[in-house]
Amino acid sequence: MTRPPPLLPFSFQKPRVRTSQPQKVAGPASRMDCTLLLLLSLWALTGTITPQPTRTTESCPQRLLGDERKRTCPRPCKADKDCGSRRQCLCDGQCGLSCVAPGRTCPWPLPPREDSVARLLSPTPSFSALMEVRCKPGFALPSGLDATIRRCQGDRQWSGEEPICAAASPAILTCPLPDDVTSAFGIEGDAAVGTSIRYSCLSGADIVGSSENYCQDNQTWQYPHPICKKVYCEPPREVEQGYVVAVQKTEYEVGFDIHYLCKKNFWLDGPQKVTCLSNGSWSAAPPSCRARCLIPAERSRVMIDGVKRWPFDITDAMVPHGGNVTFYCKHPHQQCSFGATRTCSDGKLQPPACYLEPTWLQYKLFPHRLVSEIEACEAAFVETTF
Repeated sequence: MTRPPPLLPFSFQKPRVRTSQPQKVAGPASRMDCTLLLLLSLWALTGTITPQPTRTTESCPQRLLGDERKRTCPRPCKADKDCGSRRQCLCDGQCGLSCVAPGRTCPWPLPPREDSVARLLSPTPSFSALMEVRCKPGFALPSGLDATIRRCQGDRQWSGEEPICAAASPAILTCPLPDDVTSAFGIEGDAAVGTSIRYSCLSGADIVGSSENYCQDNQTWQYPHPICKKVYCEPPREVEQGYVVAVQKTEYEVGFDIHYLCKKNFWLDGPQKVTCLSNGSWSAAPPSCRARCLIPAERSRVMIDGVKRWPFDITDAMVPHGGNVTFYCKHPHQQCSFGATRTCSDGKLQPPACYLEPTWLQYKLFPHRLVSEIEACEAAFVETTF
């Protein structure tokens, strides 16, 4: 009889449970789940999964409603989910955030032009690629620049208008004119190569040197620039019975004015002001101070400046040099009067021979019978008589 194995104190044995069901074998679906789990673990460890960057409107301009500048804007969006599976929500210039197919390309290469050359600045002419259009030598854009940048848009067109390079004006070569020359001279003509200029001193002084110069092909002047010589006028001579109103100097600058005045009872015969000219002479000869004339009539009226007046009603009873005085004479055969005119010449005024000064009694007792007051003779009668 066989004995069972002894039981160890304080030990337990787990009873073995057998089942009659067969064990499950891993199938294809289970292997795929394991593979996917393994790949996700590797991607998480290696960092090959990159999250899609979020797009904000801060760096992209707002869409220009109704002013797309002759282009068609794609559908607007805020995120990729607003677009289809083959488009992304990207910034498309003036169209703002739009649903764009990133793989779209713009026309390239462009047809050759005589005035400009196009150069692609990006690896491919795809969306957002940049192209430079540069004017050829001798041409320039209306803005004055010689190059512009265009961008490939979502509508497969390059941004902006087709640049037109116009023929640039050739540069005009000139000869230099120093500041000390332009400040001292008036320049007639331009300083372009192949042309001549003429100088004139702004101060009115005489030119020392050539008054004409020629700009040569090497942009130098044919002659040295002239200089303006200072010109002065000598002090004016004194005037008898007159004064020279001016600061006393030994010489006077060009443009300086001098004034003349006459003493009392003298009349200025000539210019009241003279000016120093650029040739060193005065604008006119000095004047003369001519004496006034006392009217040689006391008790008879005379005609002065067309007005019949008594001599004592005239200031100092005098007329200036060159002034005319008409005296009244009595006709020798008729009871009428006629006029005889005399001119004052430097203090001398002689009455006509036909004039008779009335006596004091005639003046006081018969003033209406004075020759100056009776009826005037007819002009025809006087001419035939004298």
